[in-house]
Amino acid sequence: MEPVSRNHHLGSVWRCVFLLSLHLKFGLTGDCPADGRTWVPLQDRCYHFVHGDEDKIKSYTFERAKSLCQGFELLTIQSAEENDFVIKYSPEVWKGNVNVWLGMYYDTSSEDMRWLGEDPVGFTNWEDSSSPSDLVPLDTCVTLHSNTGKWENVSCQDEAENGVICESVQTEEVKQKASVLLTALVILSVVAIMGVSAVIWFLHQKHNLGSTLFTAFEYHPPFRVLETDQSCLVEAEENDSVP
Repeated sequence: MEPVSRNHHLGSVWRCVFLLSLHLKFGLTGDCPADGRTWVPLQDRCYHFVHGDEDKIKSYTFERAKSLCQGFELLTIQSAEENDFVIKYSPEVWKGNVNVWLGMYYDTSSEDMRWLGEDPVGFTNWEDSSSPSDLVPLDTCVTLHSNTGKWENVSCQDEAENGVICESVQTEEVKQKASVLLTALVILSVVAIMGVSAVIWFLHQKHNLGSTLFTAFEYHPPFRVLETDQSCLVEAEENDSVP
């Protein structure tokens, strides 16, 4: 096997290992839930944009939106970066403007809006006409307009919106799983490279051995006396035979 061919095979193995590493890295980046749904990581959070059926009108009440998240939280916005992320990624999932439910409710104890995870509302991005609201406090929910990123107060009971985004906090358990998988990938890669190298070496040695044997068993014609030498021998024998 020629050196170029050996290098080509080793290069192919390295490329496969590199691509697998990238796939594992980005597939597990964000340590998102592995529940069969598409989760998009951002910093220490993961987001699932509920796509819905193509041929059906999307219309979700607040309670329906929460149930679609299957135990995870509705979207919460903690920063301008997170708000911009929703605006920029929404066109990848939906067409046109979508009103997305936010996981926010009115807390009677603090008499203020809070996130469903009990975190206080820090960052806000209200429309100019959205606060203060004429809605009854206990019936006040919030939606985000995907085309502008602005927030609007709406009725929790009477409104139905067409966008749902679920949110999950990255877990340490999944991070450990990702670390184990990366370690396993490195070990398997080393074993694979060693195996391929061994096979290439064996084939190379076999090729060299075959060439050596062929050279050793080349056909050599039997020794032949030159014609002039034969003439001299005949003449010598005739002279010896003369009395």
